[in-house]
Amino acid sequence: MKYITEYRDREKANAIANRIVAVAKDQSMTIMEVCGTHTMALARFGIRQILPQNINLISGPGCPVCVTPNRYLDHAIALARQDNTIICTFGDMIKVPGSTSSLESERARGQDIRIVYSTLDALELARNNIDKEIIFLGVGFETTAPTIAASIDIASRQSISNYSVLCANKVVPPALLALLSGRTEIDGFILPGHVSTIIGSESYTPIFEKHPVACSIAGFEPSDMLEAIYELAVQISSGDPKLHNSYRRVVTANGNIKAKALLNRIFEASDAEWRGIGNIPESGLSIRDEFSSYDAAKKFNVTIEETVEPAGCRCGEILTGNIKPADCPLFGNNCTPSHPIGACMVSSEGTCAAHFKYGS
Repeated sequence: MKYITEYRDREKANAIANRIVAVAKDQSMTIMEVCGTHTMALARFGIRQILPQNINLISGPGCPVCVTPNRYLDHAIALARQDNTIICTFGDMIKVPGSTSSLESERARGQDIRIVYSTLDALELARNNIDKEIIFLGVGFETTAPTIAASIDIASRQSISNYSVLCANKVVPPALLALLSGRTEIDGFILPGHVSTIIGSESYTPIFEKHPVACSIAGFEPSDMLEAIYELAVQISSGDPKLHNSYRRVVTANGNIKAKALLNRIFEASDAEWRGIGNIPESGLSIRDEFSSYDAAKKFNVTIEETVEPAGCRCGEILTGNIKPADCPLFGNNCTPSHPIGACMVSSEGTCAAHFKYGS
């Protein structure tokens, strides 16, 4: 409880906000957070409401479920329709619409699709259902990718042959480079805390060297995020961009060495499709050939339906910060958490879901 109160102290938060006002003055600043947990926390704690209007906070492609393209969902649904498969997924994926269906709809039709809380749950299902093929939907950034790599490692060492992963894991730094090379005007980044815990602050150096822009890694409590925004305001107002770590109690320069070693052993970098951005070189993690028997995309030959994007959904523009949720005509009308049309309204880390829930 002491930890919580320390970083949620109202007086401390207001003091930092006043410092931000003093530094920013009347200068217009556009700051993007590239972490879905930050997106939800900024909305939940009302951070935007206590900042001056000249500081524009926009959300980026920080929700792994949201940036997963429709074709992946269509592939997962095709696998779910096979007679001997059990699809395992984290809960956020269940309601995401594919081209003509969703995992939730397929489960209602009788397909065996189960929500699990970890890859270990999926491995246990594989051990207990040797007559079934257990397929885990591997969606996530560097935060969850090590757990997926660990499951493949365990399955390999224990000869669990009926387990595989449909892999759509992505890495964050190449996406930052794509954003900086695109049409979105960004003065500074609030860099993700969870991802940075794994990859380390030095992983952003190559991006920063190509595109010097104000950067600060942030934690997830109100004071954490306000401190990072203050740091960015100082950098932007002075015209002296830096790669700063405001989350030093958790994030180190080199990150989690063991987790990175495991990732490198199981996965290799590959090009990946991001909803709203397109193909980003070396932004994906593909299962290495030596573990191909655990790669569901290679293990099963299924027909995937033609990909269709939801009519009127502007999720792609929201994910790149070019518009805000309220600018989409479907937001809050046809598209709600109960009846989502776009992925940004489904995930607990989605920008539209955050704005809908907290009225941002």
